[in-house]
Amino acid sequence: MAKIIGGVGTSHVPSIGAALDKGLADTPDWKPFFDGYIPGKQWMADMKPDVAVVIFNDHGNSFFLDRVPTFAVGVAETYRPVDEGWGPRNVPDFKGAQDMSWHFVDQLVERHFDPLVCREIDVDHGLQVPMELFFGHPDAWPVKVLPIWVNTIQFPIPTPQRCWDMGKVLRDAIESFPGDDRVVIMGTGGLSHQLQGSRAGFINRAADEAWLNGIADNYEHYRDMTREDYVEEFGSEGAELIMWLVMRAAMNDKVTLKHRHYHAPASMTGAGMVVLENA
Repeated sequence: MAKIIGGVGTSHVPSIGAALDKGLADTPDWKPFFDGYIPGKQWMADMKPDVAVVIFNDHGNSFFLDRVPTFAVGVAETYRPVDEGWGPRNVPDFKGAQDMSWHFVDQLVERHFDPLVCREIDVDHGLQVPMELFFGHPDAWPVKVLPIWVNTIQFPIPTPQRCWDMGKVLRDAIESFPGDDRVVIMGTGGLSHQLQGSRAGFINRAADEAWLNGIADNYEHYRDMTREDYVEEFGSEGAELIMWLVMRAAMNDKVTLKHRHYHAPASMTGAGMVVLENA
């Protein structure tokens, strides 16, 4: 059966992609951020996954406020980079892990989830940036992708517990999928940031550091928080961190924190990553 080889949590800030496109990765403003990902990129190269499950949110590109699914799963053969206003970025198309995606959808319905099933859809920076941070900029991606969209844009967003529950289904689906695929799970979003309202520009460095230190061994605290807790502690857009819970729930109760990185600000955002392996 397929095997989960690890989980990563990472920011997906759109300006990261812009920095890569403009050749700014080695400038004083960006080098500390990108240097922190070198161990994570090496870990990914060493582990050689076959499939990357990427949990992210669309940012008004493939979904808009008139139609916002709470959860969506891609079952497409190929996912193209979406045009986010400046033309599609020069990154390769993403090949879909179709059979595994359909198996996951079936398991979700069996466990009383009702996902939107996407047979054709483009993907924005929420998926593109995490893939680049861990796999670089290859001519073709070395993994197939299983994309999962979570609504963190328009309330009511799902509860942290519901994201956790989805992660448990994801684990069971992977471990019951025939074959020997090696699967890495990528929870994306955050860290703390708020882009509008009276707290525009909000970053909570202390909360970010606690999250990166605690997601491995203190996950119950974050699973049990309310949606309002996330907004207050991490900002209205920082509530994206609930998507890391899907990844964490798919891992063992006991995990090893292999790598950790934090940098702020990256644009208007606290940013960083963790790499987890099952203990």
